[in-house]
Amino acid sequence: MAWDFETPPELQEKLNWMDSFVREEIEPLETLNLSYEKLCEIVAPLIQEVKARSLYAAHLPPRYGGSGSSQIQLALMHEILGRSFIAPLVFGNNAPDSGNAELLAIAIEQTGREDQKEKWLMPLLEGKLHSGFSMTEPDVAGSDPKLIKTTAVKDGDEWVINGHKWFTSNGSIADFLIVMARTEQNAPAHSSMSMILVPIDTPGVKVIRDVPTMEHPYESFGKFGNHAEIIYENVRVPYENLIGIRGEGFKLAQARLGPGRIHHAMRWIGQCNRAFEMMCERAVSRFAHGSTLSEKQMVQDWIAESATEIQAAKLLTLYAAYQMDKNGPFAARVEISMIKYWGARVLFNVIDRAIQVHGALGYTTDLPLEHMYRAARAARIYDGPDEIHKVTIAKQILKKYEPKEIPTEYIPARREKAFEKFRKYLEDATSNL
Repeated sequence: MAWDFETPPELQEKLNWMDSFVREEIEPLETLNLSYEKLCEIVAPLIQEVKARSLYAAHLPPRYGGSGSSQIQLALMHEILGRSFIAPLVFGNNAPDSGNAELLAIAIEQTGREDQKEKWLMPLLEGKLHSGFSMTEPDVAGSDPKLIKTTAVKDGDEWVINGHKWFTSNGSIADFLIVMARTEQNAPAHSSMSMILVPIDTPGVKVIRDVPTMEHPYESFGKFGNHAEIIYENVRVPYENLIGIRGEGFKLAQARLGPGRIHHAMRWIGQCNRAFEMMCERAVSRFAHGSTLSEKQMVQDWIAESATEIQAAKLLTLYAAYQMDKNGPFAARVEISMIKYWGARVLFNVIDRAIQVHGALGYTTDLPLEHMYRAARAARIYDGPDEIHKVTIAKQILKKYEPKEIPTEYIPARREKAFEKFRKYLEDATSNL
């Protein structure tokens, strides 16, 4: 039985370098409030350092410039990258570009579309292009993508796209968008959608605004990490802009979202680790009511609870990564759903406790905790809300059970069977009395 909790030395060496690099070179950039253009300029040499160590876009196969790392390896990397919202950009796996690159790579493998590789995928990986993933719509429940209203109708050698999207991440700074649209009008729901590549400057693409959120509550436009509202009005693109196989948009989305959820969950662990470090440092530093906070049993409880929850979330996520590596994303869907809702809960809990230990300081913008707290709330919504993942878990587990008229553990019935099974021994025992 193989059950190994050790990290191979060569991988641990890479992880150690990544940890130092993120803490020393990337985290300081968070304090500067840089424009997207200036941020890209500053991180360019950092990206070259990452590429020199073959750690850039590690989630992709070598033929696309990645290292083809396993999900377990990627999970351990993302735990480190999760410390800073800038780190994924430097390591070539920031959302949505990383997911879109993975999606394009999967589709190109299916269809052999080398033209899409050269025109879109490689420039995306090189940082020459940026992308948006346009799926969510304001008029239908995002938790039920079967309800998507956006349509793409084939007209000659073109697609004509009409629809209304929002929460298209980085849509206002993207060079192209990947649009999920209904292309098959009479097909079953899960075979009715396709993904189509739309250049941002295509006539009829109207980027209305970047939607203010709890994480970014002030109106802004064209800022890295924003989420755009977009209207597609008679947008015409070549038929060849279809990504993958027509009608299999849902399959592509699941291939993209499965690994993405593992990466998200491990990045949340990285955020938890950072908040936990801040909480512990404050606990041993702050004096109140006759002793340091670290000597208060309530604070000790928060630290113990946080440490245990973080470790549990990490092991759960690594197990999901192991299952995906071994059996694929479909077989690992229960484990993936578990980490998605449990990891989001732990993230919120740990940051909340860290704020409480810091008191008024934790509530201010002098520390990153308040921003981490606001950003954490979205974790329970994107990539599927908690409730949907819990339903998935319960449904899959309950498939293993059959209804019983008499409960399996009903003691009178079990006693009767046990008596029949051991009758000889029981009779012998009685006769010897």
